[in-house]
Amino acid sequence: MSASVTTRHFLKDTDLSPAEQAEVLDLAVRMKAAPYSVQPFAADAGGRKTVAVIFDKTSTRTRVSFATGVADMGGNALVINPGEAQIGHKESVEDTAKVLERMVSTIVWRTGAHAGLVAMAANSRVPVINALCDDYHPCQLLADLLTIKEHKGELKGLTMAYLGDSANNMANSYLLAGVTAGMNVRIAGPEGYLPDAEIVAAAEARAAETGGSVLVTTAAAEALRGADVVATDTWVSMGQEAEKEARMKLFRDYSVDAAAMKLAATDAVVLHCLPAYRGYEIAADVIDGPQSVVWDEAENRLHAQKALMAWLMHRSGLAVVESLGPVDGPAPVNGPA
Repeated sequence: MSASVTTRHFLKDTDLSPAEQAEVLDLAVRMKAAPYSVQPFAADAGGRKTVAVIFDKTSTRTRVSFATGVADMGGNALVINPGEAQIGHKESVEDTAKVLERMVSTIVWRTGAHAGLVAMAANSRVPVINALCDDYHPCQLLADLLTIKEHKGELKGLTMAYLGDSANNMANSYLLAGVTAGMNVRIAGPEGYLPDAEIVAAAEARAAETGGSVLVTTAAAEALRGADVVATDTWVSMGQEAEKEARMKLFRDYSVDAAAMKLAATDAVVLHCLPAYRGYEIAADVIDGPQSVVWDEAENRLHAQKALMAWLMHRSGLAVVESLGPVDGPAPVNGPA
């Protein structure tokens, strides 16, 4: 790799500047319309064909969307299932990164601790993508923003409300990605289940750049009032099953049901990253109703992630995507040695 080209990673939502996020989303729109138009894994693009897609946690949409997306762009997805790799027990994350970077074009990792992703990226000369961790779910937010863009047009200035467990990775990413797009993001959850002060501060700093805003509240009605977008997530994530009954009681006032939707704008759209538990965090008549764009949102994981992979490879000098313009320094023929 040319010394003037910096490897780009996507570990959290603010790893993309506002302009870069918009560029990725615009590329996703074009690639959705023409699914095979961008081929970063083609021989003449200069990159390797294989993407390592590593799962420490089970998955449906992440697995299918990344594997399909890599295939659509002419590559091969090497899917490593939970328990099949030695990362973090027989072999360090750092050593794993140094091995993988010599064989693959990109590393996609669905894991627990964000620190592992940071260590992987620090030791890799190929892009590392966070496919979900305990703190962030940035690929999901690219899909969500793409979906909102399709249904609402311009993202900047829209108001997005998120209800429920607001101390989780989805709430964090809604804050960071939403304000990066210039949106007004409102997060509502009970006391003790709100975003960390560090996340809120980072969101407020990005909002100051884009004209967006941040509101964190315990009042669901305050978050919902006039919102253009209403989002929620499961109240019981992986590893929290023992807390199910307590959580169902704790979050019941934050359910996205017909009463909640009456407080939002009349043309509000509803998001849920899935899997959904009808009758709990979202009512059946809402997720299956006319305001739901959940199935578009699920499909858009594919298109947003394709655009992200192509963008990262191009900006890292590992492949050529002509529509994205020049990269400092020449792209290597076969990636890093």
